[in-house]
Amino acid sequence: MDATQKDARSWVRRQARQGGRAARPVLLAGLAGTLCAIGQAWSAAAVLTAALAGTVIPASLLVAFAVLAILRAGFGVLADHAASAAGAAARRRLRTDALHRLLSAGPKLLRERHSGELAAVVVDRIEALDGFFGRYIPASTLAVAGPALVALALLPRDPAGALILALCGLLVPIAMALSGLGAAAAARRQFAAMAHLQVRFLDRVRGIATIVMFGRAEAEARALGEAADALRRRTLRVLRVAFLSSAALDLAAALALVVLALRGAAGAVPAGTALFALLLVPEFFAPLRGFALAYQDRMQAHGAAGPLAALPPLPAETPPPEVRTVAARGVAVAFEDVRFTWDEARGPALDGLSFRVPAGETLILAGPSGAGKSTVIEILLGFVRPQGGRVTLNGADIATLVPAALARMTAWIGQRPTLFAGSIRDNIRFARPEASDAEVAEAARAARIDGFAAALPQGLDTVVGEGGYGLSGGQAQRVAIARAFLKNAPLLLLDEPTAHLDPATEAEVLDSLRRLTIGRTVVLASHSSAAHAFGGRRLDLRDGQAVLERGVA
Repeated sequence: MDATQKDARSWVRRQARQGGRAARPVLLAGLAGTLCAIGQAWSAAAVLTAALAGTVIPASLLVAFAVLAILRAGFGVLADHAASAAGAAARRRLRTDALHRLLSAGPKLLRERHSGELAAVVVDRIEALDGFFGRYIPASTLAVAGPALVALALLPRDPAGALILALCGLLVPIAMALSGLGAAAAARRQFAAMAHLQVRFLDRVRGIATIVMFGRAEAEARALGEAADALRRRTLRVLRVAFLSSAALDLAAALALVVLALRGAAGAVPAGTALFALLLVPEFFAPLRGFALAYQDRMQAHGAAGPLAALPPLPAETPPPEVRTVAARGVAVAFEDVRFTWDEARGPALDGLSFRVPAGETLILAGPSGAGKSTVIEILLGFVRPQGGRVTLNGADIATLVPAALARMTAWIGQRPTLFAGSIRDNIRFARPEASDAEVAEAARAARIDGFAAALPQGLDTVVGEGGYGLSGGQAQRVAIARAFLKNAPLLLLDEPTAHLDPATEAEVLDSLRRLTIGRTVVLASHSSAAHAFGGRRLDLRDGQAVLERGVA
């Protein structure tokens, strides 16, 4: 067993312990239903014995059978509702935890894992755990307690019959263990095939224009079909294992019925006792049948657990230092001998970098690609932490800031702003959801969105597609600037904000950015010579080190 499988098993065990309390109502309802079933079997056996003997059937037995049937149905409904609630609560907890981990890891995680794969982890793999929490955890206990109750009920009247039930029942977990040897591996391969299909489909949807342009539509459709067929084959293998374990249970139940029936026919026990034993056989194997069905949920949980266990851990909680007044008096930034490496094979991204930016001033980071400009921005955003040296905001180490405090004091505009499907107004309000319409409109005017929004069908309420579909690059960048105006954070980080823009649009965006920088501490990373007209100081970087610092007119 490799380390990944060990981590997955350990993660499943922890989740089973956490889900045990939520599963107690399911277990209690199941045990109550089993007791009602035993009572029904006793009532039915007594009725059949009286009928065979030709005596009067007591009405109390019929009433008892009906009442117990109603109670049993009620307990079944309660168990189903409790199982659904337990599964939903567990999925909600796991999904919240997974999203917190992904958001804490920041965009660094997207360099290591595909966004489609991460979406499959948060959605499909967690969804696949519903049965584990709602069915398997209570069924694993009920599979022992339920048959034990049935055997104990039969023991005083037919000890040998109780022993026969117990021995036949032991065959079920043995057969399930044998069939389950390949179930976890089959489930893991199924999830891998599903993730491969999702990643491929997402990539092809994103690049659909390129696919059509190069005449690759039919080839890509065939490739997607092959990936879907691979998922079908993996799924059928999982189902085959499930059918094998179900067949083993049916054989064990049939064996118990045959042996008990032969004993009754031979007169080894009274007729009433023989009927009671035969009627208890389905009730004895019902919890085991439920466990056999839920056992596949356990195998599926082991198949889904690997990527969930491999999610990055949450950062350690640290008490907030004296940064609560940072926003009121501006933010001073300092890098002190900072070192950071993304990949050892490529060398350090930052190698002893030091600089200071007083509150309210602008620093322009210049240098070729790979010089370390974007790494500086990512450290200031809190997405990564220095591996050496120290970064401070107003003298407080950035590593000691709680993420929420750092996010409140920071605004960021990158090369390609992320816009969500919705109206332009909603995309601006994303920076501060509680902002009023008047504040959103003012931010739009400051970013000069009103210049092009007036020509749109519904102005700021015009709906744009995912990723800003329907807006030009310059218009999307203005929406990002409007977000920064609305957030009104004292520290502004700009990472190539005019990349991919034509000169005319670049000049317009830079004009809006100049107004945005007034009164704020600004760190600007850019290749553009036009961006260097911002004023402030310029710091030239090369190989993660500062090679030249000078003022900019």
